[in-house]
Amino acid sequence: MAEISFSSPSAGDLAAARQPVKIIHLQHPSSSPRATLSSLANNHGFFSSWQTKMKRMTLTDWIQLFLPCYRWISTYKWREYLQPDLMAGITVGIMLVPQSMSYAKLAGLRPIYGLYSGFLPIFVYTIFGSSRQLAIGPVALTSLLVSNVLGNIVDSSEQLYTDLAILLALMVGVLECIMGLLRLGWLIRFISHSVISGFTTASAIVIALSQAKYFLGYSIERSSKIIPLIKSIIYGADKFLWPPFVMGSIILAIILTMKHLGQTRKNLRFLRAAGPLTAVVLGTAFVKVYHPSSISLVGEIPQGLPKFSVPKEFGHIKSLIPTTILITGVAILESVGIAKALAAKNGYDLDSNQELFGLGVANIVGSFFSAYPTTGSFSRSAVNHESGAKTGLSGLLMGIIMGCALQFLTPLFESIPQCALAAIVISAVLGLVDYGEAIFLWRVDKRDFLLWTITCIVTLFLGIEIGVLAGVGVSLAFVIHESANPHIAILGRLPGTTVYRNTQQYPEAYTYNGIVIVRIDAPIYFANISYIKDRLREYEIEGDGSTRRGPEVTRVHFVIIEMAPITYVDSSAVQALKDLYQEYNSRDIQIAISNPNREVLLTLTKAGVVDLIGKEWYFVRVHDAVQVCLQHVQSFNESSPSPRTPMSMLEDKPSLFQRLLKYKPEESSPSQLESGNRQSLISKDDDTHSEPLLSKKS
Repeated sequence: MAEISFSSPSAGDLAAARQPVKIIHLQHPSSSPRATLSSLANNHGFFSSWQTKMKRMTLTDWIQLFLPCYRWISTYKWREYLQPDLMAGITVGIMLVPQSMSYAKLAGLRPIYGLYSGFLPIFVYTIFGSSRQLAIGPVALTSLLVSNVLGNIVDSSEQLYTDLAILLALMVGVLECIMGLLRLGWLIRFISHSVISGFTTASAIVIALSQAKYFLGYSIERSSKIIPLIKSIIYGADKFLWPPFVMGSIILAIILTMKHLGQTRKNLRFLRAAGPLTAVVLGTAFVKVYHPSSISLVGEIPQGLPKFSVPKEFGHIKSLIPTTILITGVAILESVGIAKALAAKNGYDLDSNQELFGLGVANIVGSFFSAYPTTGSFSRSAVNHESGAKTGLSGLLMGIIMGCALQFLTPLFESIPQCALAAIVISAVLGLVDYGEAIFLWRVDKRDFLLWTITCIVTLFLGIEIGVLAGVGVSLAFVIHESANPHIAILGRLPGTTVYRNTQQYPEAYTYNGIVIVRIDAPIYFANISYIKDRLREYEIEGDGSTRRGPEVTRVHFVIIEMAPITYVDSSAVQALKDLYQEYNSRDIQIAISNPNREVLLTLTKAGVVDLIGKEWYFVRVHDAVQVCLQHVQSFNESSPSPRTPMSMLEDKPSLFQRLLKYKPEESSPSQLESGNRQSLISKDDDTHSEPLLSKKS
């Protein structure tokens, strides 16, 4: 920091004529090839930092990288963790068995494939996944996606349907592994929470309506759109049967009651997980006792563990790619989101990319044992957490319970009523109808509410794939609009300080005649530079209506651009800045730049913008730029009725020196000017003493 009058070519003359003011010099980076290479090494050295990290890794770190389960196995506290893990594993395992069969029916598959999907993938995920509470297996949303795409290819009664569902699990697993290994989990950030909420709400309604056939006693059209479903339900009303409707309604009421009690009363938490099992037991007992002919049953389920088999029908891979991407996206959003939340609650770190890899391996291995796509379940993971699960041991216990069910209990499942399984699905998806989120968005952000509404309505009426595409498309459109129309603020000085803030946010902040101070709150690149230039022209002409101080001048002489929020400028922005400089120069307006970061300043230096504008017009602080510009504006005001421009003034050093000799600033110390202490600077009848380098008469 140096005490000079201001940072300009005539600074030496001014130092002799004026009271010194502290101006912090901006350090300009070198644009030499060596400096450029150094910058690239420092800022883009991903591979070098990756190599350094790899060298520092110990044997334990390597084991934890490839086998995340080692993290909790090596620190397992048997006395503290064993009992809650066992209780959680048993609770969720009992919940998983009937849910797996229900979701398989939703996917258009036989119940046995739901049991297969809830068996081996759990063990694989426990080894390769990083979450200790996430409960994976079949879920409603994934099952609906499988049913929706495969139903358009082949009838669900054919073996090809099952083969394609298994092939889909392999494809989803491979894509998840690739994304995990390439660390591409960040791509899903482009899908906003509003889109997910609207999508799941619409999907839940479609799922519930698709299960109505088991309550009504007659078949309805398989569709992911609400209109065909409702039409099919109405047109088949003459085939309505009372027994399955009454049984299904009673079982659904029991499940919902138990779920509510389990959520609201801590001492009854076990009821939430026991609901599906209760539904199966009650339904099966009723069928065994009364043998109602009008209630359809699950039927024969093969006994025994799944056998190894290679997925088939690879010729259909191309037609399954869009659904693979969609299911993977849903899996990331549902599983990784839940896993992160549970990890934060339980005090451990979770790597999203490792989580993706774990889910991928689970799906790949599962596909070789007749499983269809699986992912993390919101309801079962919540129950697992609430039941006290501490580690992946609870997941191993879930898999053991599923294995026992496959090996010994499948004969008992043959008499389960279809309406009981439908009631389990409906009770699970009702929690996905997130109308509370819509109300919240309406209060907080109308744009996000619009996004939620568009996604929900399009998904309901045009289908799942189009709904997701519409939601993502509108989200990206909002992102692009925000990026192409960045926020630009006119800055003013807060009274009694040297701090400059947005005059819209702080109405008491004041600006100076002849000076426009703007802050651009975004990177500058080809998409937004035109908007930025237009706004700068508007501010030059219109102003912002804030209180103005300083010498009375008739027009703008200086435009100060605060660049602190600007993290990046591209070649289009550089060219636009050059054009803007030439445009301002033709109207005798000088640009001053404040606080650019090193990368931006290096880009401007290499492009010649720094030399074009002049190094003396680059400042560390807005306050420094304002002080220098005020001295020039003051000299214009006092020297002649026709103000001369900064550029012509800089070219005429002797006359500038003579004009500035006429100006005598008020006696105040540099520390007072820097602190902006109003108590020591402001007089009773005039507060202009607090302005830097302004005389009392101005």
